[in-house]
Amino acid sequence: MRLCTILSGGKPAVGVKLGDGKIVDLSKQMPRGPKSVVEILAGGKKLQQAVLKACAKPKAGATVSEKSAKYLTPIPAPGKILCIGLNYRKHAEETGSPIPTYPVVFTRFNNTLVPHNGKMLSTTHSKEFDWEAELTIVIGKKCRNVPKEKALSVIAGYACFNDGSIRDWQRKSGGQFTLGKNFDATGGFGPDIVTADELPKGAAPLRIMTRVNGVTMQDSNTDDLIFDVPTLVHELSKCMTLDPGDIIITGTPSGVAMARKPQPWLKPGDVCEVEIEGIGVLRNTIAQGA
Repeated sequence: MRLCTILSGGKPAVGVKLGDGKIVDLSKQMPRGPKSVVEILAGGKKLQQAVLKACAKPKAGATVSEKSAKYLTPIPAPGKILCIGLNYRKHAEETGSPIPTYPVVFTRFNNTLVPHNGKMLSTTHSKEFDWEAELTIVIGKKCRNVPKEKALSVIAGYACFNDGSIRDWQRKSGGQFTLGKNFDATGGFGPDIVTADELPKGAAPLRIMTRVNGVTMQDSNTDDLIFDVPTLVHELSKCMTLDPGDIIITGTPSGVAMARKPQPWLKPGDVCEVEIEGIGVLRNTIAQGA
């Protein structure tokens, strides 16, 4: 199942993609049905099958084309945005960092999120705006202290993320990542959430790529994660309750601008695409921010 959030009549609405280039607007197709993507994900297979059945024969006026849809982020305001740094060996090596022996965890906030086709903003405070293609885990069940062997059972789906990073600000605060990861509108998220049953277990192996203005900059595979999907859920759930709609952004492979010579930092007018096999393409244009 492939779910998104779109703007419909000036309000957020659940979009259900059926694979024909159209999105079913659930607020029109199923007016008394679920009001959010999180509600559908948390409802499990029974609710998801009911939604698919309701969308099998779209009503007149209840669809919009994928090309013309106004996307919002698939989960407009996640309760938690947990990010993992240096989770691909070659990326750690290209940045001159030690290979982590435990997941490097930092956070993002909702002000940073940008939908598919939205504008990721550069800043006047730095020229070092970098891309990072990342697989995103979406939690579907409230959980705590999840055994590693059961971790996949609490995951509802996966999405694409572009963890846009202001590199010099990432280093300003003693190497602590938070400042460089939380400039307004720097994190692309979307366009869809693909339910876990449509992908390999743990979303690996899946090819993961970044293109900037059509040129491939990152090209790797999710089976190269140092700490895989079950490990991340297991470890994070030791210290906090994970709730439906929380997201875990799992790290980026090698090929970032910071590690290149010269360093081709993102600039206004650039088009940055993150693609993950089986999940989709997240596209954002870079624009000048504050």
